[in-house]
Amino acid sequence: MNEELTSRIKIRLAERESTKSENLTELLIEAIVTGAIHSGSKISEPDLAKRLNVSRGPLREALMRIEGLGLIERIPHVGARVVKLSAEKLVEVYSVREALEGMAARLAARHISESEIFGLETLLAKHSKHIDEVEGSSYFHQQGDFDFHYRVILASRNSKLISLLCDELYHLLRMYRYQSPRSQSRPHEALSEHKLILKAIENRDEELAELLMRRHISGSRKLIEQQIIVTQND
Repeated sequence: MNEELTSRIKIRLAERESTKSENLTELLIEAIVTGAIHSGSKISEPDLAKRLNVSRGPLREALMRIEGLGLIERIPHVGARVVKLSAEKLVEVYSVREALEGMAARLAARHISESEIFGLETLLAKHSKHIDEVEGSSYFHQQGDFDFHYRVILASRNSKLISLLCDELYHLLRMYRYQSPRSQSRPHEALSEHKLILKAIENRDEELAELLMRRHISGSRKLIEQQIIVTQND
């Protein structure tokens, strides 16, 4: 076998391993976000590799990616565990999110295209129907293109904001949405606020878009803070 052919085979094998790792990453992210792998549970590479019937190489790479997203943490003398979302940590995350998504909404009002505005209008119409069908129970389980916030962030055209909000914080927030009690959700209010934010963006009113987005996220943060007070008083 000549060196060129050997090199091609190695590249193909590396690409396959990379694809395996990416698929594993998506699978494990969803398992953690939805609670199929419980918050705070220990991560055992040998056990996971056996359960998923995968080799340790792609699994280790996937776990490193997930750790980079903040869904796994390494504790000295304990090892890797799924992160626990305490109310205190979430208040910190939401405070950061309030500032960054406010900026994203301001930039979206400046840069968004007409086709993106139409797409968001269509999306919110789907959301309205979805809330009625499921009585609001899974409105906050949106992700990717079905997530209003995600699309507004992309419309900001700011790569750093997109990286921070759509990668580093995104799945932590999704994890909270899935695993928080129903009493902490406010689907109809959230949808109304989304519509007001979109109207400001459509009108190219940067200041109002930022104000409304910050106020919207602040409302969620206050619900979490109320949860802390209730827990402390129990």
